[in-house]
Amino acid sequence: MENLKESFLPQLQATYGFDDVSILPGLSTLDPKDVDTSVKIGKSKLKIPIIASAMDSAVDVNFASRLSKVGSMGVLNLEGLQTKYENPTEAFNKITSCNSQEAIKVIQKFYAEPIKEELVSLRVQELKNKGIDAAVSVTPANAERLGFLARDAGADVIFIQATVISSNHRGKISLNLKDFIARIEIPVVLGNCVTQDVAYELMQTGPAGILVGIGPGAACTTRAVTGVGVGQVTATMSCCKARDVHFEKTGKYVSIITDGGMRKGGEISKAIASGADAVMLGSCFSGLKETPGEGYHWGMATQDPNLPRGTRVSVKNMVELEKLFFGPSDRDDGTLNLIGGLKNSMGMVGAINIQEMQKATVVHCPSLKDEGKHYQFVDGVGQAK
Repeated sequence: MENLKESFLPQLQATYGFDDVSILPGLSTLDPKDVDTSVKIGKSKLKIPIIASAMDSAVDVNFASRLSKVGSMGVLNLEGLQTKYENPTEAFNKITSCNSQEAIKVIQKFYAEPIKEELVSLRVQELKNKGIDAAVSVTPANAERLGFLARDAGADVIFIQATVISSNHRGKISLNLKDFIARIEIPVVLGNCVTQDVAYELMQTGPAGILVGIGPGAACTTRAVTGVGVGQVTATMSCCKARDVHFEKTGKYVSIITDGGMRKGGEISKAIASGADAVMLGSCFSGLKETPGEGYHWGMATQDPNLPRGTRVSVKNMVELEKLFFGPSDRDDGTLNLIGGLKNSMGMVGAINIQEMQKATVVHCPSLKDEGKHYQFVDGVGQAK
């Protein structure tokens, strides 16, 4: 009888997040100063493989311009406060000044304001007036209405984002992704997904990139609210496998962007070693001096009037962008000088560029964070943070 019971036990597939793995050093090494971190997403060339996510607390027109100047990219949310209010200052002030118990209600209140189409065009034009590539985000439900407005105003790349996206959505409102991408005639990035099969089907619709990740973000509560999600390392590897198969069959390369779950240089390094072309970060930016979040960060699904899948969190970095990216760092936990962390990792692996870093070996290492670090955990420093 015991054997019979055991035979019915389900065999669960293991998936891994960033704390579960490490990167093996290479057979050769490089000076970190010599590595090339540049990457291309669609037609946009970035000097560093980091994109700021389309969250109101992280990206406005001015910060998108700042990111562009240092070789990065910021995505502006066309369904957020920037397109609901001509001057969103009051909304930001109320959201960032209320207490934690009131935060969700306050966010829901201000996001209930309808999107104004004239502001969609205006924000894109403001981005273009800064002399930068205009990257913007819409949901599948509003892609037809807002996507073409953005394109006509000069948008260079459109991110179509939902908590989970597929090319086979069944419902009253269903966007034909292949048809949309063919008609919009500018690069489109689709997200989010976490599995090889879904990623491959999405690639067949013609996107320039795929966003990977369900629920890992600092302010996201999707995994708790719905129970859906996959560790980011496994999700990235799965979607990268789809990218490689798709490229072999079609000759078209689709960039993989690991979206969320990272705040340290080592985590960014692991995402790229898992195969990603770039990463998308949110909370790292929301706490900067230059961003509108004033030290607070909230997710794109926080404002849902019926089922919020996010919250507001305090992320008071209060440093400038250059220090976040390039240092010098006065912290011991890897949360500053992110590019320095990535370049040092590439040097240890012997990867001269992102393409070589994608070929690094990633291993399961559950003792990575705490092995030999007793005193760091006792003192609450370094890897204990």
